[in-house]
Amino acid sequence: SSGINAEYGGVVENGGLINKIGTYPVAVMAQSLNKPFYVAVESFKFYRNYPLCQLDLPNDSKYLDSEEKGHPTVDFTPPNLVNKLFTDLGVLTPSAVSDELIKLYI
Repeated sequence: SSGINAEYGGVVENGGLINKIGTYPVAVMAQSLNKPFYVAVESFKFYRNYPLCQLDLPNDSKYLDSEEKGHPTVDFTPPNLVNKLFTDLGVLTPSAVSDELIKLYI
């Protein structure tokens, strides 16, 4: 079974993704079709942030201006929708991102 593949802008500490709007619905669709959702990302795009849902993203990240006007430009894809991350550090599970961040910051 082939999976859904994509390149992403950022991976947060819990293994979730913050990327251009539309990433989350693609991951939901992959899950509903019983297809794996793979992410290709460089480890320098891992960052220490811990959103749990769309509402946890700061407005200055979601919108072109800091006010809540118009449509958001990014969304959050929770780690439970991501099967594997293909990185320069190797193939990781979403939960392994936190371990890699600890190694980077120690």
